Amino acid sequence: MKVSRAKFVAIFLVSAFVFQFISNSVLGTKVGLFPVNGDFFPGTASAIGWKSTLATILYPVKIILVGPLASSLFKNPDPDPAPPIFVLAFAFYWTAVALILHYLLNKIFIRKKI
Repeated sequence: MKVSRAKFVAIFLVSAFVFQFISNSVLGTKVGLFPVNGDFFPGTASAIGWKSTLATILYPVKIILVGPLASSLFKNPDPDPAPPIFVLAFAFYWTAVALILHYLLNKIFIRKKI
């Protein structure tokens, strides 16, 4: 894998933010990066068939991308923290995920060359 660590993390962060925006905009009631009501898994209980099916397909990816933060970090007494807190917390978490993924992918591709 010939992608630098910084470039991989940057691409991963942009892709994660775009995925979060599109999935929340399509499945949720309002367009936005983060849901206003704290529902990080919109569309799972939707009566509309295609929204429920799409939410079921995207659910495993969303569990990895937003699951740990949505379940623990943002279940506090202040339901409306400052917007940069959401962005920074998710950026730190996704950076850690991207670094681990980059490390594992490098190990896999190096092992295949030998």
